[in-house]
Amino acid sequence: MKSIAIMQPYFLPYIGYFQLIQSVSQFIVYDNIQYTKKGWINRNRFLQNGKDELFSVPLKKDSDLLTIKNREIAADFNKFKLLNRLREAYKPAPYFERVFPLVENIVLQDENNLFSYIYNSIRETCDYLEISTEILISSDLQIDHSLRGKDKVIALCKYVDADIYVNAIGGQKIYMKEEFSTYGIRLKFLQTKAFEYKQFNHEFVPWLSIVDVMMFNSIADISDYLASGYELI
Repeated sequence: MKSIAIMQPYFLPYIGYFQLIQSVSQFIVYDNIQYTKKGWINRNRFLQNGKDELFSVPLKKDSDLLTIKNREIAADFNKFKLLNRLREAYKPAPYFERVFPLVENIVLQDENNLFSYIYNSIRETCDYLEISTEILISSDLQIDHSLRGKDKVIALCKYVDADIYVNAIGGQKIYMKEEFSTYGIRLKFLQTKAFEYKQFNHEFVPWLSIVDVMMFNSIADISDYLASGYELI
């Protein structure tokens, strides 16, 4: 049987995003969907002095109606400033020497398009974590892209001949299993289990960017969690 997941692109997201990628045969990244303000597409959280702090990729001012693939990064985005914030926060971390070159490649990439910038970060992180799932881009797939919501999801599932559609647990609020079963598709929801590890000598701060996870955990330990640290409901 073939399983897929479909998600918007997020910049250096929390580990549950990579669990979703790991759990399926193919992962489709939505690029032709409207950019949403105040979401997590171009920002996330990292650990600084024992507390969570935001980092973000600033965007060029443009129409709120544009899709993610049509948004541009602000010309004054200081990539070195972001990189220095992450360097200073994680320099004492046990896996800093191995992980920071990856973070450096991701942050300093010469790309102005928001989707391309984030898409590259997803692929590079998957390579580091040894996730081999095939990653597709939604606009490359020949479906009716005027469809919305579950209708578009079902069209994508049918296009790639998927029998199982896996969604993040939050999707329970908007998708019904019965609606998918009508089309011969089994709908499942991925529930991430708690994942706690030592963050220097501070009280643990959960669900930070994957950068935090990689700085404090070996690839082997992360791989174990990616494979078994969730339930499919």
